[in-house]
Amino acid sequence: MISQDILISYIHKTMPDAEVSITDRTGTMDHFQVQIVSAVFEGKNLLDRQRLVYQALNEPMQDGRIHALEIKAKTPEEAAAA
Repeated sequence: MISQDILISYIHKTMPDAEVSITDRTGTMDHFQVQIVSAVFEGKNLLDRQRLVYQALNEPMQDGRIHALEIKAKTPEEAAAA
């Protein structure tokens, strides 16, 4: 298990400007939906955005604290238009 605060801290290490929203999908604190808005995603395609998030969360993914991860990654402009 991993807390949402710890997940956010991992993301902020890589993307300090990120606005992060996390949903525990199953109530078991290991299946998450993560919504991230960051300027880091500017000019990046979907796959590159997901790679950045997976890199940020590599440690808890490798040690099993995160079992499943659904990623929504947007630039600030994309988020404002939604």
